[in-house]
Amino acid sequence: MPHLPTTRLLLRPWQAGDEDALVRYADNWNVAQHLRDTFPHPYTRIAAEGWVAYNVSVTGPTLDFAITLGGEAIGGIGFLRNEDIFRCALELGYWLGEPFWGRGFMPEAIVAVVDYAFATFPEVTVVQARHVTSNPASGRVLEKAGFQLEGRLRDAAVKRGVVSDLLTYSRTRADHERARETTKR
Repeated sequence: MPHLPTTRLLLRPWQAGDEDALVRYADNWNVAQHLRDTFPHPYTRIAAEGWVAYNVSVTGPTLDFAITLGGEAIGGIGFLRNEDIFRCALELGYWLGEPFWGRGFMPEAIVAVVDYAFATFPEVTVVQARHVTSNPASGRVLEKAGFQLEGRLRDAAVKRGVVSDLLTYSRTRADHERARETTKR
């Protein structure tokens, strides 16, 4: 089970005991409003137990991590595997409890999990992420983590009846390796 330390955080697989923190930070409309509908709102204890149980049961490489600070889960980050001709790409998703916003935690977590992705999945050539245009903070986070804006998908998402554009970002394996070489010098 991978544990990914950063300067201030530890990214680790979700585990029994994370349920209380998960409900505490995920049950917040300010968090849920920009996420996929599969992220429940309200975020109940039953939802938290289901998420933790699902992650404990997954075999193979870890795709979903708890973002922890001082041993407490304060957010989540992970990947969706793409299929067919898109199998060379992972889609990155993340969220962070509102009390921890604006402290630079998410770019730190993204860098660590992208390092993990490229080291773990040799077939992956790109990590992609998207956000609705009403969440520009997510774009700033991605850019701080070395992602580049690729483009706009018009009217590509709907949440609670509101249709939104999506902005798409990526970090390629080649970009990632160039950045790592630069930091070694």
